[in-house]
Amino acid sequence: MKVDPERRLHALAGLTVSIRLAVSALVLAAILLTAALSSLLWWRTAEATSRQLAATINEQIVAAVRKEVSAIVDEARAAHTAIRTLFLQNVLDTREADKREFVFLSQLQSQATISWVAFGWPDGSFFAAHKLGDRRLEMMEISLTDHPGQRRVDEYDVVPGDIEFANRRFEPSGFHVADQAWFKAGLTADEPQWFRVMDHATGERPSIAFAGPIDVYQERQGVLAVIIEYTRLARFLSQLEVGRTGTAFIVDGSGELVAAPDKEADELHPARGDTTLLPLARAALDKAGEDGRKEAWRSRLTSGGAAYEVALTPLPFPGWSLATVIPEAEFLGPVETTLHRLILGLAIGAVLAALASAMLARSVIAAPLSRVVGELRHVESFALEQVRRHPSRLEEIASLSGAIAEMAAGLSAFRKFIPADLVRGLLRQGVEAKPGGSVQELSVMFIDIAGFTGLSERLGDRVVPLLSRYLDVTSEIIVANGGTIDKFIGDAVMAFWGAPQPQGDHAARCCRAALACRRAIEESGLADDLGQPIQIRIGINSGRMLVGNIGSELRLNYTVIGDAVNVASRLEGANKVYGTQILIGEATERLARGAVVTREVDSIAVYGREEGFSVYELIGIVDGDAIDGEAIGWIADYERGLASYRARRFADALADFEVVLKRRGHDRPAELMRERCRQLAAAAPDVAWHAVAALTSK
Repeated sequence: MKVDPERRLHALAGLTVSIRLAVSALVLAAILLTAALSSLLWWRTAEATSRQLAATINEQIVAAVRKEVSAIVDEARAAHTAIRTLFLQNVLDTREADKREFVFLSQLQSQATISWVAFGWPDGSFFAAHKLGDRRLEMMEISLTDHPGQRRVDEYDVVPGDIEFANRRFEPSGFHVADQAWFKAGLTADEPQWFRVMDHATGERPSIAFAGPIDVYQERQGVLAVIIEYTRLARFLSQLEVGRTGTAFIVDGSGELVAAPDKEADELHPARGDTTLLPLARAALDKAGEDGRKEAWRSRLTSGGAAYEVALTPLPFPGWSLATVIPEAEFLGPVETTLHRLILGLAIGAVLAALASAMLARSVIAAPLSRVVGELRHVESFALEQVRRHPSRLEEIASLSGAIAEMAAGLSAFRKFIPADLVRGLLRQGVEAKPGGSVQELSVMFIDIAGFTGLSERLGDRVVPLLSRYLDVTSEIIVANGGTIDKFIGDAVMAFWGAPQPQGDHAARCCRAALACRRAIEESGLADDLGQPIQIRIGINSGRMLVGNIGSELRLNYTVIGDAVNVASRLEGANKVYGTQILIGEATERLARGAVVTREVDSIAVYGREEGFSVYELIGIVDGDAIDGEAIGWIADYERGLASYRARRFADALADFEVVLKRRGHDRPAELMRERCRQLAAAAPDVAWHAVAALTSK
């Protein structure tokens, strides 16, 4: 007799039972066996069991606090390093107020535990961004030249995803950064270090600061400090459950309190946590001596007739220790009562329950769960099309299998937002979903539509189908050529090659993709509202750049950043000046040489950079259909003219550029160079002239 699969599935669903029944059978068997053994060993093991419970609680608390302190220390170091790098790379000048405020505020917003980001100049001027709880920020500046003796304060309200200016005020201030230990030491130090800080421009607030000097071009600009107020630690401690009545403290080497639990503490509200059990923590420090400051130490102390388990654990900050104080009665009393009842009530059925639970676990739970685990492995590797739903007699396992299948279907819907190949590549590389990256040599490409701003204004919402088709065409080609699409910014497409999967020929791949995009757009028939075919501009550059998960713990973007990326963006815009479609940097030309045909267009200094570099127009692929001897000929004429131009032989250069125009009919780079040569031939440049064209716009 043939049974319909759908009817069979429904029949199995009707036989499901609660997984709680199966788990209860397993737990019951384990409890019965444990109770039988405990009846013989109880009087010798009760004390050890109670201490083990205390140790377990303490280990969980210690792990959480050590992780938090490590995170705080790492966040402070990371923020200091990030800002210091911006100064060192001359991306940000210490006197550029607008950029400085933006960078300091962004660090406060992205790093939850940081309270201050401050900077002091050698002349005694002071600037800082300060967190005011979770809903407000302030910027302050104390200048010895403007408004001496006063503190300028700008307050901002924190709104979802942004900040809004609230008010500005001036108030008297006796704060002198030159008196601060972190500033004085930082001016003479070589590397940043940690300091204990009490005095701030807003008053006394116990804190720690990671401070060090900022040198630009071997000239000391001042001292940068990242400060964490102790109230942030007090708030974190309040989230820990140290038994029902126990507590945890952070103390320094001298026994002074650093933080006690206080859920209301922040930069506006001083910590006022319960310190009733603090004397026990200090007594433990005295008893432990130097050993308690170097390694974990535990002891049983009494106070007021009650016994307490007290543990000291060094924290990943110099001199700090975590002290946990837990009343012994919390874990010893319940253990005795519970074990006695179990021993008396459950010993008889221990053997039978153990046998039954083993058979039940194998047939009802283990086998179905192994199949469900197999489906989870498919999800883990992002092989979503292989996920299947499995029936089970256990209601919860059947629901779990269904939930996994539905989850896979839901994740599949996000493939248009998150490239599946990128996710698989990151998983194979072992890249974790947390901020971080590495510097690698990659190639990056920017594409956008010429005149898109005006086109979008004329078309309004009718531009969406055109934009979607254009993005479809370019995206397919980028992926087909092994590229990683970074993001869409309006009509702009940013992509890179060489990561997450290494590609030795990343520059050549990038160039082939660019030429394929240009050809595909020409063949697509895409036109603007006037019926004219749309034109695209492409900028490509290669070099060492930071690649990885950039962002915060809440939201990450696998992307590339760095000067080489910025140059690629500028090259895309430089096409407007030279009337070209694809411009590549000299590093890309060097890496792809032999695989592509190019011509050197000019030496330029892009917006935001002073030094010049050679820029090349990408013509085609070596041995490609569109490349012939004629093309090679005019390229040689142009580059010979460029060499004469750079050698100040303007008459010779003018003749070569005229030859290019005769052979091609129209060539915007040759027209530009011809005009330059005419002007320079008419009025010879001075000896300081360099053949570098400065682009004054992005």
